Amino acid sequence: MTSQFVFGVDLDGVVADYTVGFAEIVAEMRGIDPASLPDERSYDFREWGLSPDEFERYHATAVTEHRMLAKLPAIEGAAEALWRLSDAGVWIRVITHRLYVNWGHAEAVGDTVQWLDAERIPYRDICFLGNKPEVEADCYVDDAPHNIAALRAGGNDVIVFDQPYNRDAADPRARDWRAVEQLVMDRFTEWRGAAGVQPQLPGIDAGKDRLAERRSASGAAPPPAEQES
Repeated sequence: MTSQFVFGVDLDGVVADYTVGFAEIVAEMRGIDPASLPDERSYDFREWGLSPDEFERYHATAVTEHRMLAKLPAIEGAAEALWRLSDAGVWIRVITHRLYVNWGHAEAVGDTVQWLDAERIPYRDICFLGNKPEVEADCYVDDAPHNIAALRAGGNDVIVFDQPYNRDAADPRARDWRAVEQLVMDRFTEWRGAAGVQPQLPGIDAGKDRLAERRSASGAAPPPAEQES
C-alpha cells in the first residue's frame, strides 16, 4: 500500500462552473442575454451555435482578455467537501487541462492558482496536462466524457460528476459534492481501514473559511487563502 490515498480532482465542470462563467462572456461578446444559452448543452456547445473553431476563439478570448479562469463561480459544496476529505487524510491533487490556449499559459496558470486561493479550495499539488491517464491517483472525479473513457480504459477508478453531456457514462456518478465526498470516503476507508481515518482536526471548525474565521475571532488581520501544507 502506498503512503497516500490520492484523489485526482478536475476543475472545470466539477469544482468550477465553466458553463455559467463561459455563458456570461459569450453573451457579452455576442450582445445577447446569457439566459439564451442553455445549461443543457453538449460537450461541444453545439446548442449555443458554436462551431469548433468558434469555441476555440471564444475560449481563448475569455481566458486571455476577460480572465475568466480567475472568476468562475464555484460549484456549491465543493470546497467544504474537499476540506473534509483532506482533514480525513485524503491527498487532494488538482488535475486540469487549462494550458489549452496558445500564448495564454501565464494567464491560465496564474488565474487558476488565484481562483483556488480565493475560493478556499484545498489541494496538495496541481497538474496542468491534457492526458490524465498519465497522472497517478487512486480515484478521480471528472466530467469530460473523453477523460472518463480514457481513465477507465487504463484501469482507473473514476467518479462521473453529473453534467448534461456525460449522461451516457456508466456509474459511479455523483450529482453533487456530498455524493462525491461519500464515494471517495468509502474508497478511502476501504484503502486505509476505518481505524486509520483521521477525525476532524481538534480545535478547527469544519468548512472552507475556518482559518479566516479563527484569525478574525482573535483580532488578527485575515491573510490570503492558504493551501495545505
